[in-house]
Amino acid sequence: MPDTASLSIAESRTYTISELAREFGITPRALRFYEDKDMLHPARDGMTRVYSHRDRARVTIIVRMKRLGLPLADIREILDLYGLGDNERAQKRKTLEKFRNQVEEFENQREDIEVALVELRKGIEWLENDLSKIGPTSDHAENVAAYDAVARKQLDDA
Repeated sequence: MPDTASLSIAESRTYTISELAREFGITPRALRFYEDKDMLHPARDGMTRVYSHRDRARVTIIVRMKRLGLPLADIREILDLYGLGDNERAQKRKTLEKFRNQVEEFENQREDIEVALVELRKGIEWLENDLSKIGPTSDHAENVAAYDAVARKQLDDA
């Protein structure tokens, strides 16, 4: 059973924008952007933003879901479902739906990438073969000789 005194101390801890930015490897500007998008709701102490334990948890979710490629609109939708009093059932169902959609999206992208890689490799092979048949131009040979002369002179002068 968790110690309620230590739990309340951890929950009452606050964070500055710099502390959260450093902890999560993001910029303060990103945190302000999430606030503008109504994803974070820090308190204010004058002009200073004061982030709560809840805000920190929301940043954790935002950062993790962004790394998974979820758009901010989807992340906000998930965050907005927290605390409905349904044991997070709605939030978990929505997250499951978004994760399944993201897996499908990544699988489609992987297929597209595989097709593109096959086509690129074919193009490389064709170009290499065609260039080997054509051979170097006289300009190419002259450029190589000029480069070689400059490189040798620099080595000799060094």
